[in-house]
Amino acid sequence: MNLNKDKVIGLLNQIMEFELAGVVRYTHYALMVYGYNRIPITGWLREQAQESLKHADRAGELITLLGGHPSLSIGPLLETHKHDIGDILQESLENESNAKSVYYKLLEEVKGKSVLLEEYARELIVQEEMHEDEVNKMLRKPGDIKAYTP
Repeated sequence: MNLNKDKVIGLLNQIMEFELAGVVRYTHYALMVYGYNRIPITGWLREQAQESLKHADRAGELITLLGGHPSLSIGPLLETHKHDIGDILQESLENESNAKSVYYKLLEEVKGKSVLLEEYARELIVQEEMHEDEVNKMLRKPGDIKAYTP
């Protein structure tokens, strides 16, 4: 089974663009949080921005490893002007889900063709799913056990 490098590079560029958009989005969110819980929330959002940057960097390294050219584009950035922490977390959940879907596409494309890329995709899917779970728990009301559903 041969690896379709062009398709894989395209998916990695898409991942890189989503993750770079995450850097911008989380940085923006951190600047827009007000209220009593501002300090811990902005700290968490800034950590997410740094994590997105690391993910973008890893995707870029794999692109160049495959002989490709990393994209200079950034994924979709939509300003909703909703800055309540609940709205921010819901937007975050939606954007993480979109990024995760591209990791799944990459996994399907490289399965059985490249252990390196397969393990990379699996690792990032795990991280994205754990992040989604964390955000889901943050969106629940205290004492709520059931998962948050938008």
